[in-house]
Amino acid sequence: MGVRAMKDVIVWQRVEGGLVFATGLVIFSQTGAPLPWWGALLLFFAPDLSFFAYGAGPRIGAWGYNLVHVYAFGAGLLALGGLIASPLFAGLGALWLAHSGFDRMMGYGLKASTDFKDTHLGRLGKT
Repeated sequence: MGVRAMKDVIVWQRVEGGLVFATGLVIFSQTGAPLPWWGALLLFFAPDLSFFAYGAGPRIGAWGYNLVHVYAFGAGLLALGGLIASPLFAGLGALWLAHSGFDRMMGYGLKASTDFKDTHLGRLGKT
């Protein structure tokens, strides 16, 4: 795949991230999760605590980061909330999806095991 084609794919992945972000927020607003706005905001950023896994090195760090930043993690929590009729779990899942979408929209992709800055959306920072 050429450089231009790869850039086009990355743009589409970032647009997709923005749509997942917006959808997650809309779903959260409909779950009835018993959270104050400030609690929801804190929980929105909770997946970023996975950065601490990098203290064990880039391989473990990437694994820990990716585990909680794949769309499936938030979707699983959202589904679990629906299955057990828990507005809290459904709300957490929606926030987790929104967070992952927000990261993708901003260009923060899933991490490669080589370095924190190596992602599926390209290298972070100036190239």
